[in-house]
Amino acid sequence: KKEAEKKISYYTIVWAQSRLTFSCPFSATMAIGRRAVVAFGAINYYRLTAAFSAHSKLPSSRPFCIGSQIFPSFVPTRKPSALSASFSTMEHQVDIAANISSVKQRMDDAIASNDRLNGSVRLVAVSKTKPLELLVAAYETGQRHFGENYAQELMAKSSEMPDDVQWHFIGPLQSNKAAPLVKTVGLNKLACIETVSTMKLASKLNRAAETWNEESGIEETKKLGIYIQVNTSGEESKSGVSPGEEVINLAKEISSECPMLSIDGLMTIGAPGDYSCFDTLVKCREDVAAALGKDVNDLELSMGMSGDFEVAIANGATSVRVGSTIFGERDYSNLSK
Repeated sequence: KKEAEKKISYYTIVWAQSRLTFSCPFSATMAIGRRAVVAFGAINYYRLTAAFSAHSKLPSSRPFCIGSQIFPSFVPTRKPSALSASFSTMEHQVDIAANISSVKQRMDDAIASNDRLNGSVRLVAVSKTKPLELLVAAYETGQRHFGENYAQELMAKSSEMPDDVQWHFIGPLQSNKAAPLVKTVGLNKLACIETVSTMKLASKLNRAAETWNEESGIEETKKLGIYIQVNTSGEESKSGVSPGEEVINLAKEISSECPMLSIDGLMTIGAPGDYSCFDTLVKCREDVAAALGKDVNDLELSMGMSGDFEVAIANGATSVRVGSTIFGERDYSNLSK
C-alpha cells in the first residue's frame, strides 16, 4: 500500500476474505486512460482477489474493496454444496450438465457410426476465461479433464479444484512460464502440455519436470506428458511445427535430449472447415511413430473443437477439446490483449 501511494501509477491490491462465492468473470479488465489494469479473481469459495488502479476515480486515502464497479453482475451466491449445475452468466444462463450430456451423446454417436471402441475418445472441457463455479458444475457431472490456455489462470484454478482433476495446457506457453506452471500444478495433476513446438520450450519443461521430481521426494520418477503441436494448415497465425521432416526431427530430438518428457501424441488446431488438416495430423502420427519406434496407437491425436469434433472423431481423434458448446460463448472484451 505504501509503495502504491508513492507511485500513483501502481496498483492497489486488496484481499478480501469471505465465506461467499461471487458470480463474476475469472479475469476482468478496466481501461483507465492509456493504462489497462487486469484484475484476476482467485475465485475460490473462500476468498476474492480484487485489483484496481490508483488512476481510477475511487478514493485513494484508504484501501477498500468494491464489486459492481469492477465486476458486472457481482452478486453473492450460495456455498459450493448448494451450487446448481445451471448458472446465470452476464449474458445468459448456462446449463452445464445438459451441455456436457449433449456433447458426450454426440461423441458416442460419432464413435459408434465410425466403428470405434467405446471410450476411445477423451473429452477435454476447455474452460479458459470461465469462472470456477462453472468448472465445479462440470466436475459434478463426472468431467475430470479440463483445458486451459493461460498459465496464470491454470495455476490459480488448479489450486481450487479437486486433486483428481487432470489439466491440459492447450495455449501458447512462454518458456519462462514452464517452471512455475509445473511447480505450481505438479505432475500428478498436470496431465499434458499440448502445445510444444520448439526445443527451447521442451528443454525448459524437461528441467522443470526434473526439479519437480527432486523436490517432491517421490520414489518413482514421473514424466511430464507432452503433445507436439503441428501447424497442419500452414497458416502464419497458427503455432506449431510443419508436417514432414520438421515434426519428425523435433520428436527425435526431444526423445533424445529430454528424458523427463513423454511424447504422448500430436495436436493441431487446423483451419476452420478444412478437414484435410485432420488427415495431415494422422499422417504425422504415422511418421513420428516410425521415427521413434513406437506403435502408432501409442500416440494420441488431439484435434477437433466445438464446431468439428464429430468430424475429428471420424478421422481418428483420441482427444477433443470442447469449450463454448459446454460453457457458453466467451467474452474476450474483459481480457487484456
